[in-house]
Amino acid sequence: MTDTPTRAGFVALIGEPNAGKSTLLNRMVGAKISIVTHKVQTTRTRIRGVAIEGPAQIVFVDTPGLFRPRRRLDRAMVKAAWGGASDADVIVLMIEAHRGMTEGVSAIIDRMRDEMPQGQPVALAINKIDRVQAEVLLALAEKLNEAFPFARTFMISAEKGYGVKDLREWLAEQIPTGPWFYPEDQIADLPMRMIAAEMTREKLTLRLHEELPYQLTVETEKWEDKPDGSTRIDQIVYVMRDGHKGIVLGNKGETIKAIGSAARADISEFLGRTVHLFLQVKVRPNWLDEPERYSEMGLDFKDGD
Repeated sequence: MTDTPTRAGFVALIGEPNAGKSTLLNRMVGAKISIVTHKVQTTRTRIRGVAIEGPAQIVFVDTPGLFRPRRRLDRAMVKAAWGGASDADVIVLMIEAHRGMTEGVSAIIDRMRDEMPQGQPVALAINKIDRVQAEVLLALAEKLNEAFPFARTFMISAEKGYGVKDLREWLAEQIPTGPWFYPEDQIADLPMRMIAAEMTREKLTLRLHEELPYQLTVETEKWEDKPDGSTRIDQIVYVMRDGHKGIVLGNKGETIKAIGSAARADISEFLGRTVHLFLQVKVRPNWLDEPERYSEMGLDFKDGD
């Protein structure tokens, strides 16, 4: 560290489901800490990733995608998203270039006008720019900036990395001067148990997205660091019906075995050590209405009322 004063602050990534917030977070932080799938509404908790840019420590709040809530879990997720945004020092609204100014984006901009604190900088990040022509991009940027006074507009591809460095450097300049919140080697403030559960849930979602998109959750039940440097992790996959359990297990247990193997590889790479992962599938019909499941996910059960 030089004598340059340090900076530290919170940046909220908001947008519709699937806008690329988790992909951008992982790109910014340089590690896979936020679940990335092609299913909407997969980010349930406000995962924070920590990125270092020169003397600045940027703490990203990856909020659940903003959508019209129908169930208790949906309502709690949307409440968490707006809470994360209004508490942040800077907001980045992400939209997909090829989808443009959707009804959902218009609704988010309307609510930003009402809910965002005065003087809070809001940047616009138009993502997936490789999918549209330059003139379409420019027209879209103009239209969005007419709808809301964005501090800056960035054209990015979170997946390929285009424009991400410029955005990160700008964010580093916007956050307040002050001491860092986290040690330099700490990239996420979620407990490792929860990150491991999210990684397994990602594999389940990718494999079973047609049959069981949201009717399952994963919890890490036991975590044991062994003397040989390896880690044993026991997780429970909760489903809502017996029929769901059969789908997750698959013929002769082949599906759960493949999911466990893929999840183990990811968790092992993330932790930098050998991982022994054991998965159990349990039926819990009402897990969507149990307060303790919400606190496990970092959500407030009452927000779903």
